[in-house]
Amino acid sequence: MYKALLIDPENQSENKLVNMVDWNHHGFTLQTSSESFSKAFTQFRRRDYDTVLIHLKDADHQGLDLCKRIREESTIPLLLFGGTEEFHFVRQTIKLQVTDYLPAPLHSEDLTNSLLTIKQTLKRNKPLSLAASPNEHTITSRKSVKDKIEEVKNYVERSLNTNITLKEISDNLHYNCSYLGQKFKAQEKMTFHQYLLNRRMEKAKTLLAMTDLKIYEIASEVGYTDLDWFYKKFKSHFGVSASMYRRKYHIVPTMSVNEMHG
Repeated sequence: MYKALLIDPENQSENKLVNMVDWNHHGFTLQTSSESFSKAFTQFRRRDYDTVLIHLKDADHQGLDLCKRIREESTIPLLLFGGTEEFHFVRQTIKLQVTDYLPAPLHSEDLTNSLLTIKQTLKRNKPLSLAASPNEHTITSRKSVKDKIEEVKNYVERSLNTNITLKEISDNLHYNCSYLGQKFKAQEKMTFHQYLLNRRMEKAKTLLAMTDLKIYEIASEVGYTDLDWFYKKFKSHFGVSASMYRRKYHIVPTMSVNEMHG
């Protein structure tokens, strides 16, 4: 059973929503909060919920703020309902990776379909919960954005010699790719692609100066199978060819290739 938290500060839809569908039949246990959005967020942080449902009514902006706070700590499915149909607002929900948005009036069929979508999303993330204890899963799903970005950067350092992509990293770390890309750019002030290129070029520069590896071997070490493409990227990045850089800066190697990988 998946644990769902229903947040309804005005406590006007709680009873109606609780009785609108058979939650247990759909695989959910429902807990409710009629506190303010800020207090509801505190409740969210205290428990390991699998999904959060937020009743907006006349509190669209407060609801979005709550979504933003949750998204800073978790990628769990979010369902918003009862708010406006204005394009600007709906666009904001998309940017926050909200799983579904149901404007008023709410119908049981729409809610059922949303729950099925959420359940499918949770099933796709199931390997994470199977691989970790409940406490470990709580820590993993609630890691700060900074921790997540550090995981991505560490993954990059371990995999520079492969054809790495943010999608691959997201799948391996069980994060939403679009969400992770947005947060990475916001924190690092550059896209993931730019960061990856920088790290590859910096490592190539170090290998050129500090080892006797052939340039084609260095290209392979930093993830390039096309040597001409590596030459082009290196010169574009540093303003000098890889061969010229080596002639100018090469010194007696002080570390082995294995040490460079470490």
